Amino acid sequence: MKNIILLFLGLFISLTMKAQFNEKPVLNIATEDEKLLNWGYFLGFNQYDFKFNYKEVPDIGDILVSTTAGFNVGLIGEVRLNKFLDVRFEPGLFYAQRTIGFRGFSDENRAIREVKSTYINFPLLLKVSTKRIGNWKPFVIGGAAYALNLGSNEDSVDDNSSGTFRMTKNNYNLELGFGIDFYLEYFKFAPSIRGVFAINDELIPDNDPNSPWTGNLDGMRTRGVFINFTFE
Repeated sequence: MKNIILLFLGLFISLTMKAQFNEKPVLNIATEDEKLLNWGYFLGFNQYDFKFNYKEVPDIGDILVSTTAGFNVGLIGEVRLNKFLDVRFEPGLFYAQRTIGFRGFSDENRAIREVKSTYINFPLLLKVSTKRIGNWKPFVIGGAAYALNLGSNEDSVDDNSSGTFRMTKNNYNLELGFGIDFYLEYFKFAPSIRGVFAINDELIPDNDPNSPWTGNLDGMRTRGVFINFTFE
């Protein structure tokens, strides 16, 4: 994921510098921002992590999380409020994978849990843009989202004692990010980077309150980073 972020930043800077040094560009799709409604789609990458809260400071150390880059795909619907403000609805499908390592076990099958999540994400966002500068326009974006985790195992009667890690199916997140709109000849292209922060506790504790996996956990929340490329 680090390489993807570096690639994104390189693309971001090169496009910005190219646009900046073109002092009198021919304006592409000059009336694009005058439309009340706007549509598009996005593709991208994600990296999800977990933040654990403990009932007591663990003597054997924190739970370890190994993250893997996932992918995003979705649609965009936008309503223009004024020259600088837009409300956006971006339903999408997000696939992510995390590996959790619990300390204190000599058996790898008991210590390691692979958490594969497929989220259907429904964010409602406010996009705040600057004045258009030639064929580019920076923006910040943020809002709240409901995420349905199809791989949660919430309804499973099995728990970690049987090798099943359980999470909540219904989740609520905050999202905040920034990007730049680039006005190309036929469409608008916008790379952006966004952080996601879960509001609710996503952990389903094991059936045994003294479980060596979840007995000392007071909560677990997702933290993540999205890199999206939108086409409108």
